[in-house]
Amino acid sequence: MNVLIIEDEKPAARLLQRKLEKLNVSVTQLLHSVEESVTWFSQNPQPDLIFLDIQLSDGLSFEIFEKVSIQSAIIFTTAYDEYALKAFKLNSIDYLLKPIDEEELEEAILKYKKWQPITPISHSYAADFEVIKKLLFNPFEKPFKERFTIKIGSQLKVISISEIECFFSENKGTYIHTFDNRNYLLDATLEMVEQELNPKEFFRISRKFIVSLKAIKEITMYSNSRLKILLPTYKAEEVIVSREKVSDFKTWIG
Repeated sequence: MNVLIIEDEKPAARLLQRKLEKLNVSVTQLLHSVEESVTWFSQNPQPDLIFLDIQLSDGLSFEIFEKVSIQSAIIFTTAYDEYALKAFKLNSIDYLLKPIDEEELEEAILKYKKWQPITPISHSYAADFEVIKKLLFNPFEKPFKERFTIKIGSQLKVISISEIECFFSENKGTYIHTFDNRNYLLDATLEMVEQELNPKEFFRISRKFIVSLKAIKEITMYSNSRLKILLPTYKAEEVIVSREKVSDFKTWIG
């Protein structure tokens, strides 16, 4: 079996590779961006199976398949859940929610092996990607996120949208900050989180922060035509509306 991993976070890609090697599955290549993937596909034979993340460092992985015709089987590795799962189930061999569970990974490999001998890889997945893109990124086709499920050790914690004060990024990680002054690490980028939220309730004020409307206690003028927001419990650093976001932010708060 010839396997390729496309994942922008190198530690996550290497971890998945190690998990696959434990299952005696050899990984041919690790790719981390749209550009790198397009170049690789133009110079190499296609793999049997691709483990595919959606959000890459330089864009969405769908862009790869707009430039290169792919006949490989696909298993998604994604932080998306709920509304997207039906699309993944219908248009790929399988999907794995991050963080990837080893038993679920093994089941996905077995599913591929059962599928592979009787179903020749003879068609492109381009049409399937269009279905998934529509479901993922068209706000009129999907419900907004109502809760996030966080893995803490061996336990799962469900955090309702109503409990969230803000989302922030730090040291390449994305965090939920709740009204009870707790932080929870998310296995998703801030861009991915932004796509899932109701824009009436949450606003991306900068590259680093998404804030809840009901969490805003005070807004004051800040240097360089920016705004400073006071939140109920988040005090780790100043929460600033970037200059290019100020106009849209004022419209958003009404």
